[in-house]
Formats: sequence, structure tokens, C-alpha cells
Amino acid sequence: MKIAQICPRFYPDIGGVETHVYEIAKRLAKEFEVEVVTTDSSGKLSKFEEKDGIKIKRFKSLAPNDAYYFSLGLYKYLKKQNYDIIHAHNYHAFPALFSALAKKDSKFVFTPHYHGFGHSFLRNLLHRPYKLIGRKIFERSDAVICVSKYEKDLILRNFNLKANVYVVPNGVNLKEFRNIDEIRKKKDERIKTILYVGRIEKYKGLDYVVKALKHLPENFTLEVVGKGSYKPKILQLAEELGVLDRIKFYQDLSREKLIENYAKADVLVLLSKYEAYGMTVAEALASKTPCIVANTSALSEWIDNRNVFGVDFPIDVKKLVEVIAKTMDVEVKDVNLLSWDDVCEKIADIYFDREVSLIETF
Repeated sequence: MKIAQICPRFYPDIGGVETHVYEIAKRLAKEFEVEVVTTDSSGKLSKFEEKDGIKIKRFKSLAPNDAYYFSLGLYKYLKKQNYDIIHAHNYHAFPALFSALAKKDSKFVFTPHYHGFGHSFLRNLLHRPYKLIGRKIFERSDAVICVSKYEKDLILRNFNLKANVYVVPNGVNLKEFRNIDEIRKKKDERIKTILYVGRIEKYKGLDYVVKALKHLPENFTLEVVGKGSYKPKILQLAEELGVLDRIKFYQDLSREKLIENYAKADVLVLLSKYEAYGMTVAEALASKTPCIVANTSALSEWIDNRNVFGVDFPIDVKKLVEVIAKTMDVEVKDVNLLSWDDVCEKIADIYFDREVSLIETF
């Protein structure tokens, strides 16, 4: 049995889709031949390597501002291959479309990670004509797997689907978080840490957190884990507001260091306009760190006003400051998170047309 996982970016890149594919692929590789077909816009990574039993095949791509990941090499390669199952990921980049167009007799499964918008004015403008060809991914799918109820509802509104549509939320590698209590004990209680983890793009709302920092006491700091095209704007804003010295930037962290950042933070803040799930929220909760999210898209599904608190759009910075201050002393309790083992089992059930039990998303 040969299974292909197709995605625009993969290890060592870090992100929600990258983590999703990696966690699924390494578990499937214990029983099947698994190949991840992806792109490398930098041209610096190995064209072929193996990791955790996964065969990784990379192709050069055109990815202006870390978008699109257009690769004719990837498309030509897929047309020559014969897989039993093709599982494509991410509607918002070309590899999934190329997977659908190259499909032969393989079962074709699609996880869109769809939020319905581009991440900038230009991308949003291009999103509309792309939808005319992007719908072919759904038309050729034998099954569509969404990571939230929000994503499923959005897809059903925007596309005419014939395939079965399932909701299988992302998982958490619970073993990674088994020493969280010990890590949290090492935190410096004199410092109050606000954490942001993710791509640094305008739609992610990091600028609101920087503005809020200006109105919080001096012992409040911000840690930003990630990279992206909007980072220069964030640096400029922080300098203008006089808070740059209270912000630490990290990127390409190991999993161990990232989990340490989660555990030592007092609150994670994610004010994104568009999210199909919110992987960083799940990982923060697994680290017993409370969260503040924008009351939008799939992030709304996390809000319980016990462990996760919401802020409405348009973001009122004064209100955000109040919520951050109140959330600092929240103790996270009674969180129900799926493990990646559970997620992979559900996805395998879909692959092989087994009965899929009902999944409550959160």
C-alpha cells in the first residue's frame, strides 16, 4: 500500500499544516509506504530524504511572499506516479490542485485547511478567480476531511460537494507535554509573558498585541515565535511605541524549546481573522497555558470563558488589555484534546472506507 501526502511546505518548516501532515505521515509509515511530496522555495533543502520512516520528495517552487508554491516539477512528478491513496492538503496553494489534476485511479482525499480568504489584498483579489479552478480539487475528491465544524460549514456554503465530508480535528502529541508541570515551576514569576506562535502575517493580528503591550505594566513581555512577511511592520510598530525592548523574537525552534515557551507563558494570544482550526491554541492548552483568541472563524469554537477567552472584531485594544490582565492568573483545567494517534486512526478509517465514529470537535 503506497500513500502520498501532498503539501506546499513540510519539515523542517513549522506550521499548522506542516505539523498535521508530519504527525499523520509518521504514524502511517509504521504500516505503509508513505511519501510526502512537497516544495522548497528556498532551494536549500535536500531534494530527497527520509525521516521517521517517511520518504520526503521536494521540488523547487515559486512562492512570492511565502504564497502559492507553484511547482511544475511537482505536477510532472505526480503525473508519473501510481499511489493507492493520495491525501492532499491546503486549498490555498497549488500542490493540492496539481494533485487533483494528476489523479488517476488513486483514492483522493483532501484536507483543505480552508478559511475562504487570501492573506493580503492581492491574495484576496486572486482568491476569487482561483476558486474557479480550485473547485476541481473538491470535484475530484473521494472524501474531504475538515479540521473544524466552521471549516465544514464554510466549504459546504462555497462549493458543491459530492464527496463525503468529515470533521476530524487536529491532534496533540500528548507525550511531548508530560513534563509540563516541571517546566512551569521554572518560570520567573516576576515576569508576565504573553506568547504568540505562528506566521507573522497581517491577518494574524499580532499588531494588536504589540499595541496592547504599550498599555500594560513594564513587567509584561511579549514572545513571538515565527517568521513571515509582516515582521518588518511589527518591528517598526514596536519601535514607534517604545516597546521593542520588551519583545523577544524566535524562529525555527526545536519542539522541546517551543514547548518550553508554551509552558512558561502566562497567556497565548491569537487574534487571527481566519483560522480553520488553531493548532497553537491546542498546544498552549496542553501546556496548561490559558488563551485569548479572536471571536472569529474556527477560533470561536475554542472559547469557553474558562480556559479560552474571546475578543470581538474589530479589536478594541483597551478591551484586549483588560482581558490579558484578567487571564494572567487563570488555571487551565478540564481540557479535552484528541491525540494524534486518535486522529490518525480516524483518517485511516476514512482511507479504507471503515465506519467512522462521530467526533465532537471540542
